[in-house]
Amino acid sequence: MSNTQKENFGELLLDKKIVAALTDMGFEEPSPIQAATIPLVLEGNDIIGQAQTGTGKTAAFGIPLVQSITDHRHIQALIMTPTRELAIQVAEEVGKIGRTTRVRALPVYGGQPIERQIRALKNNVQIVIGTPGRLIDHINRRTIKLDHIKFLVLDEADEMLDMGFVDDIEEIMKNLPADRQTLLFSATMPRPILSLTKKYMKAPKSVTITKEELTVPLIEQYYFETKDKVEGLCRLLDTEIDGKLIIFCRTKKGVDDLSIALSSRGYMAEGLHGDLSQNQRDRVMKKFREGSVDILIATDVAARGIDIDNITHVVNFDIPQDPESYVHRIGRTGRAGNTGVAMTFITPREFRQLKLIERTVKTKIVRRQLPTAANVIERQREQIISKMQTVLELNNFHDYMPIAESLLDDYSAEEVAAAALKLMQEGIKALEAPQDDEIAAELKNTGARPGMVRLFMNIGRSQKITVKDIVSTIAIEADIPARDVGLINIYDKFTFVEVPEDVAEKVLGAMHRNTIKGYKINVEPARVRR
Repeated sequence: MSNTQKENFGELLLDKKIVAALTDMGFEEPSPIQAATIPLVLEGNDIIGQAQTGTGKTAAFGIPLVQSITDHRHIQALIMTPTRELAIQVAEEVGKIGRTTRVRALPVYGGQPIERQIRALKNNVQIVIGTPGRLIDHINRRTIKLDHIKFLVLDEADEMLDMGFVDDIEEIMKNLPADRQTLLFSATMPRPILSLTKKYMKAPKSVTITKEELTVPLIEQYYFETKDKVEGLCRLLDTEIDGKLIIFCRTKKGVDDLSIALSSRGYMAEGLHGDLSQNQRDRVMKKFREGSVDILIATDVAARGIDIDNITHVVNFDIPQDPESYVHRIGRTGRAGNTGVAMTFITPREFRQLKLIERTVKTKIVRRQLPTAANVIERQREQIISKMQTVLELNNFHDYMPIAESLLDDYSAEEVAAAALKLMQEGIKALEAPQDDEIAAELKNTGARPGMVRLFMNIGRSQKITVKDIVSTIAIEADIPARDVGLINIYDKFTFVEVPEDVAEKVLGAMHRNTIKGYKINVEPARVRR
């Protein structure tokens, strides 16, 4: 069966709450198997789906199941999987889909105490995901009631067959209500699977998704495992990423948040997603093409149709949902015979998804360590030396010689050169920043709690400043954990905020003449009333 790709999930006549949950999960539009399967399930059909892992089939059956739950008191859907790992994975995804509609999914599998599962089953579960053996245990104990089952899903049926579960599957199917819907998904259709479909399914509709051959030529691929992706990304930008790059985020909010975080740190970055008007899109793309912006942050859908040469790097800030998306993303670089670099950030929980991408795409994604703070400093040093060498070789600095000679009367050549470099790197901040000894004296008595320093800011409620604005700006600019920011008091025209003693100078330096919500701020140690 063929089915055209839908523009968005709203066109599939889904509950608005479910669409909101899908948006939060980073789904922007249905995959081919989702677009083909969801309407058929909602119409009441049995389904035979032939699709590989990584095509989005979990959501293809999970979405209509969640939509069809009408009774929160009983189990209404049973999903069988070949392994405990898949059972957990499916339960997590279905649970996220059902988050906004209070639909609960529970995995049951061997290797976990059955008593714990029995207790959980009594707590208003609507969808159960389990391995065949453990499901039979529960059925025999009558701890899973089958009277209200409206759906049976067989996920990766060919694997269950290979593992010898066919008798268990039949035993379970015999115990289910006859008027249920049955959804079977399998990468292949061997004869025993076809036999099951003929015996237990009613006029099933077939959905077949053929996977394109996925290749990634001439692209170096790396991944970094970190909990602080923003800091890791900035270190890469400061040390080795030099050129045009596209950064992919899973959601529109993710694009906006990362755009703000990078722009506030001085990087020339712009975001691109579906909420932008055509004029806004055109403006962002014009900047990117012309080079006034060299970092484009985008969602998968927003990046479609972008055809720009000389993209040197693609960064997956959020790991893609499936292998196809991975290939489409990184294919933005390495074009026209050029080599490109693809970098992917993952958290420990996403390692399984990374391995799935490797297996499907038949590629090797090499683990790397992020640059250290020392690496960043060394790189900055190299860049300064390179810039100075270029100026010296051009030999066009003679207009400044009288100034240098005048300064050499009072200072050494090394001091003059170092001061010039500081002015070059820091600009006006180099002139405005207070001296260390002055700061230290002012920080001694600010009226803060023990171990903290109280700072004054010249903005407040009148500028619609919130606690979140202050905490996030300090955390990003000063590169300290948000949890370290202490007591905050916001008044109409000013604010007091406490920070730990050991980072107070760092916060002052980072926030000096900075902005919050577009307002230029002045930050200084608070003065105690006498």
